[in-house]
Amino acid sequence: MTNRTTLLRLALSGVFALSATASAATPSDPSGDEEQCAGIVKAGHNDCATSTNDCHSHATVDSSPEAWIYVPKGTCDKIVGGHIVHVKEPPPKK
Repeated sequence: MTNRTTLLRLALSGVFALSATASAATPSDPSGDEEQCAGIVKAGHNDCATSTNDCHSHATVDSSPEAWIYVPKGTCDKIVGGHIVHVKEPPPKK
C-alpha cells in the first residue's frame, strides 16, 4: 500500500467519524455550516427518510444514492460517490 492510499483511507475515516459525530449530535436541527450529502452512507446510518424507507437509520444498503447524512459544508464534493442533495425533512412524528 502506498503512502497516498494510506493517507486517503485515513482522511476518509476521519470524515466519516466526524460526520457520524455531527449527525448523532444534531440529526434534525443542522446548523448553517452543514450540507446534506448522499451516496456515502452506510446501511442503517442515514439521517432522514428516502423513497424506499420512512425514517432515519433505515437505509438498507451501503452508498444508496438517496440516503444522506449531514456533513460539514465543502466536505461532500471531496468524498468519492458523494453528492449534495437538498431534502426538506418532515416534522417529527408525535
